[in-house]
Amino acid sequence: MSATREILSMEKSAAQVLDVRQKPGVALAQQGALIVGASLFLALCARVTIPLMPLTPVPLTVQNFGVLVVGFLLGSRRGFAALVLYLAEGAVGLPVFNPTGPGGIAQLLGPTGGFLMVYPFVAFVAGFVFERGARTFARAAVAGLLAEILLFTGGLAWLYALTHSLAKAAYLGLYWFIAAEVIKVMFAAAIARGWQRGLQRKS
Repeated sequence: MSATREILSMEKSAAQVLDVRQKPGVALAQQGALIVGASLFLALCARVTIPLMPLTPVPLTVQNFGVLVVGFLLGSRRGFAALVLYLAEGAVGLPVFNPTGPGGIAQLLGPTGGFLMVYPFVAFVAGFVFERGARTFARAAVAGLLAEILLFTGGLAWLYALTHSLAKAAYLGLYWFIAAEVIKVMFAAAIARGWQRGLQRKS
């Protein structure tokens, strides 16, 4: 009986060790799934696009909203990783960018390239500010506003490099989007706060 008990005890200990070793792998897989899922969410947001030609080659899209949501819900590091993956998917030719553009590297080098290339940093800023302190609607709104400032700084800088005119860059990439971006920030902040409340109720 004692030998049987020792064997059972050894098996239990081994199972516990194995479980401990498996948990980091499971957690890593879950994090990877979240990041991949977020990149696919961005691809869906990109399909909701309103072309503004001939006024500007930069379309009105829900992508920016999606970037903020990913940053808020996944946090700064995972949000950054998700957007890097999203850009990599688009760069190799997967149909994840908005359908009004040429796709692939050409889209990254086109008029919307500046906006696209700062997406990882936009998600990082949104997540970083939101996760520092009480996660209120006001904090989320401020985080979204700061992230949007970064987004348009990158987008307008790229347009300026293409047009060599600050006035032209602002015309093409700013004036048509201010009202829509305010709405996006407010909605994204509301989602972030609602998500946070849900987590607090569960805990």
